[in-house]
Amino acid sequence: MKNNCVFCAIVAGEIPSFKIYEDEVVLAYLDINPVSKGHTLVIPKAHTVGLLDTPDETLAAVVSRVKKVAAHLKAALPCEGFNIAQNNGEVAGQTVHHVHFHIVPRYEGDDPLVFKGEKGDMAALAALAERLRMAD
Repeated sequence: MKNNCVFCAIVAGEIPSFKIYEDEVVLAYLDINPVSKGHTLVIPKAHTVGLLDTPDETLAAVVSRVKKVAAHLKAALPCEGFNIAQNNGEVAGQTVHHVHFHIVPRYEGDDPLVFKGEKGDMAALAALAERLRMAD
């Protein structure tokens, strides 16, 4: 892996991902440790560590894509709702130091405060990514 950042390696294609959406600024893909079915990460392709060091124009672009992808997931899964999470620093639960947003679809009976996922089934994630992949 040429990149020291796992998310930058995903952007560069050095590590495979289950892409849901991609454009010139943003990449969205399924989390491989999902909290719920359809748990998606939305990241800027350019590396920044956290919210506070990310340029405002990048954040604006990412958040607009978070909204677009969340709407798509809500309709395509379907799910009853979703959580949007963005962690800054290890004490806040940030495990990858590349700014990112979690879209966590929620279903009837879910505990909305639970964010710890289990290792996902790679074949099931691949099939779900194929079903959820968005056209430009």
